[in-house]
Amino acid sequence: MKYLILIHSNPQPWGHPTPNFLPEYQELTAEQRDTLNADFDQLLTELHTNGELVSGQALGDPTTSRLFRWADGKPLVTDGPYSEAKEHLAGFFLIDVETQARAEEITSRFSGPGETVELRPLMGPGGDD
Repeated sequence: MKYLILIHSNPQPWGHPTPNFLPEYQELTAEQRDTLNADFDQLLTELHTNGELVSGQALGDPTTSRLFRWADGKPLVTDGPYSEAKEHLAGFFLIDVETQARAEEITSRFSGPGETVELRPLMGPGGDD
């Protein structure tokens, strides 16, 4: 079962890794930040070793995005970001795991101070599964 882990964040200024630019993360002690970073590195190593990590990528500044919508019978291109929300999609990880419970366990370990993490299953070809 493949799942997409979506990392939502609002760093100002925009940069990666996004936690470094979030007030909630910056308020932590250096020791707490080091522990979180080490835990995340350990998680990525575990997922890679288990063959559960398919891919992952950080995304660029949302102000550089372009939106493509359909209006008046033709495509309409506008500047991003997608929404007026304070949070933006910062990056994603694609995982391939045996169960939804495992996907949820992994995703809970991706969340951090100041970020929202979303888990979404990938649909199979031609279906709602």
